[in-house]
Amino acid sequence: MQRYSLPSALIVLAASLLLASVPACAQGVPDVAVLAEYQAKLAQYQQARHAYEQVADAYWNAVTEKRRIRNAKRRDHLAIGLADYVLAQPPVYVGPPRPVDPFPPPSPPVPVRPEIPVAADFLQAAREHWGFVPEQASDAEFKRAYAQAARAAGLTREQIVGVYAFETGGKGFYDTQAGLEPPRPGARAISPAIGYNQLLSTNTVSLFAENGPRFLAALERKASALTGDVRQRLENKIAVLRRMIAYCRSLPHSWSGYDEIAKNTPKGWGIHAAIFDVDIGPMLQMQKLLDSVQFARAKGYTTPLTAAGLELMNLTGDGNGFDMVSMPAAFRLKVPTSNFFQPQGYARNPVARRTAVVAGLIAEIQDHMNRNAQTPGARELAAAF
Repeated sequence: MQRYSLPSALIVLAASLLLASVPACAQGVPDVAVLAEYQAKLAQYQQARHAYEQVADAYWNAVTEKRRIRNAKRRDHLAIGLADYVLAQPPVYVGPPRPVDPFPPPSPPVPVRPEIPVAADFLQAAREHWGFVPEQASDAEFKRAYAQAARAAGLTREQIVGVYAFETGGKGFYDTQAGLEPPRPGARAISPAIGYNQLLSTNTVSLFAENGPRFLAALERKASALTGDVRQRLENKIAVLRRMIAYCRSLPHSWSGYDEIAKNTPKGWGIHAAIFDVDIGPMLQMQKLLDSVQFARAKGYTTPLTAAGLELMNLTGDGNGFDMVSMPAAFRLKVPTSNFFQPQGYARNPVARRTAVVAGLIAEIQDHMNRNAQTPGARELAAAF
C-alpha cells in the first residue's frame, strides 16, 4: 500500500473535504430546488414588470401626445389649458426585484467606451486639422470679454451671472469641463461641455453652421479698428474661422449630423477648441443664450426672461423651456416636470424627479443660483459688467 507523507496526506484530505462541500450546481449539476425557486421568482418579477411597463408606456405615450397637441395649438395661436398636460406623476415600479440567476451564462466582454476628449485633445486636433491655436487668456480677462459679448447681445448681468452660477456652481473657469471641476486626481470628463455656460461640442458646430457669418462680421469689425501685429493676428484667426464655418455649413443641417462630427471626428474636436479663444469663445456662448431669448420672442413672449427662465431653456432645450416659462404661475404648481422629458432623460434627471412639478424645478434652479451668486467666481463675473 502506498504511504503518504504527512503534508501530502493533509493536502488530499483537504481537497476531499472541499469537493464534498461544493453544491451540486457549482459542479455543473443544477440544484433542482434552487432552479425551481429562481424560476418562480422570475415569473413573478416578469408578470409585475410587464404590468408596470404597460402602464408606463401608456403614460409616456400620453406625454408625447399632449406635447404634440400643445405644439399644434401654439402654431395656431390657440390658448393652452391644464388639460393639455399630463397632470399625474409618472408611474413607479414597486414590484419584486429581478431575481439573481443562480446559473448565469458566461458574461460577454464589456465593450470599452471611448474616452471623452478633454482640453488637450481639442487643442491638439485644432492644431493638426485646422492650423489653429486659440488665443487663451487669464480667467479675469476672459470674464471681461464674456461680459462685453453679453452687453453686445443685449443680455443682462443678472441673466449671465445666474447661468454661470448654476452651470459651474459659481467657481468654474473659462476652460472648465464637465466632470473636471475642480481638477482632482482620477477625475474623468463626463461630457465635452466647456465654459461658463457649459457649451457642448455639438453646440459649437451647430452655432458655427447657423451663425457663422455673424461671428465673422463681428470679428472683422473688431479687426478694422486695430493696427499692426494685433490686427494681423486677428485677421489670421478670422481666416481659420472662415474655413471652420464653411465646413460646418456644408454639413447636413440636423442636430444628429452636427453631433456625429462634433463627438466622433478630430475635425469636430478641433472646432470645439474655439471655445477657449478669448475672441471667439464668448461670442459662441452668448449666441447660445441669445438664441433662447430670440426663440421666446418669436413665440410672442415679450416679458424679459429671468436668469432661472433662461437657464431652464438652456438646460431643457428651447421648446421645453419656453413651455415652462410661458405657462401661468397657477399651472406651474400642478404640471409635472415629466411633461418636458423623454422617459430615459427623466430617469437620469434626479432634480426633475425630486422637484415633481414645474414650480419646484424653477424654484430649485433659482435657489441654486442665489446660493452660488456670492462665490468669488460669480462676483468677479458680475464686476466684469
